[in-house]
Amino acid sequence: MALIERRTGGVRGLDDFGGLRKIAPVFTGFMGITLFASLGLPGLNGFVGEFLVIMGTMKVNFWYAAIAATTLLFGAAYTLWMYKRVVFGAVTNSHVEALTDIDAREGLVLALVAIAVLGMGLYPQAFASVLHNSVGDVLALAMKSKL
Repeated sequence: MALIERRTGGVRGLDDFGGLRKIAPVFTGFMGITLFASLGLPGLNGFVGEFLVIMGTMKVNFWYAAIAATTLLFGAAYTLWMYKRVVFGAVTNSHVEALTDIDAREGLVLALVAIAVLGMGLYPQAFASVLHNSVGDVLALAMKSKL
């Protein structure tokens, strides 16, 4: 949203947006990809992280994991509500009406981000294997007694 905020001269409120899909359809497509990734949709990078956190929490305490999963549902409901207000409906602001869709440079950057989001979601082992040794070292240090 920082891109849209910059282009509208600092407009940030949800009430100031609406109908963004009519004005910037390519941008809203990329926004949708990153939004669904943040919701933890399977096949996208957010799912891997949320799944690992909930499974790790479940090993410690089932109820903590249940609370974490419930908060994910509330977060998803709010995020989808926000997306609906910003993207769909009538254009509600002259600043939004004056917007243009993304240019080629911005499209390239957002396409690379979308590819990374899909890559991390479909094959997370490529990224997790790089972190495996350093995470093992951090865990070993955390398990050492400081006394």
